[in-house]
Amino acid sequence: MIRVLIADDETLLRTAIASLLAMSEQLEIVAQAANGAEAVALAAEHDPDVVLLDLEMPVLDGIEAARRIIARRPEQAVVLLTRHGRPGVLRAALAAGVRGFLSKSVETGELERVIVHVHGGRRWIDADISAAAMIDDCPLTARELGVLRLSADGLSVREISDRLHLASGTVRNYLSCAMQKTGGSSRHASARIATERGWL
Repeated sequence: MIRVLIADDETLLRTAIASLLAMSEQLEIVAQAANGAEAVALAAEHDPDVVLLDLEMPVLDGIEAARRIIARRPEQAVVLLTRHGRPGVLRAALAAGVRGFLSKSVETGELERVIVHVHGGRRWIDADISAAAMIDDCPLTARELGVLRLSADGLSVREISDRLHLASGTVRNYLSCAMQKTGGSSRHASARIATERGWL
């Protein structure tokens, strides 16, 4: 049996996914989390074979949760589910060590196949998202995208530094580089430009 942890802040969706996957003879749902921080804690407690994370969650988003889970256990298989398959997000997810990346519109049968696939040590990326990433010209690094994403969520520099465990000066440097690369007059303008271009 492949032991799976599911994290999604939408209770109805999370429990529906868990119920459907639990019908599989190959999968066992060992824990469910309602936010990214809870997912990190439960992954440490249960050591699941595969962690299934929603991209957009409170406290920690899916990418930052994945980064922390994989930092603790580098061999951990993580699959990210998203409604917004932007190339920049894919780049940040891959940099974090995520093995699977697919849309929330995925059918249950395919999701099960992806879980089995990544558990076997392989990668699975949604074909449409992968194609878009091949023609992406995003100049921002994964870290620059990460701080911009949190900035777009309304977090202050101090809050971003606390969230990412970085010095405030380091966060300011990332934001400054992002502003130069996007041509934004402020970090909020840069976040807006990056969003409009599909990088966030």
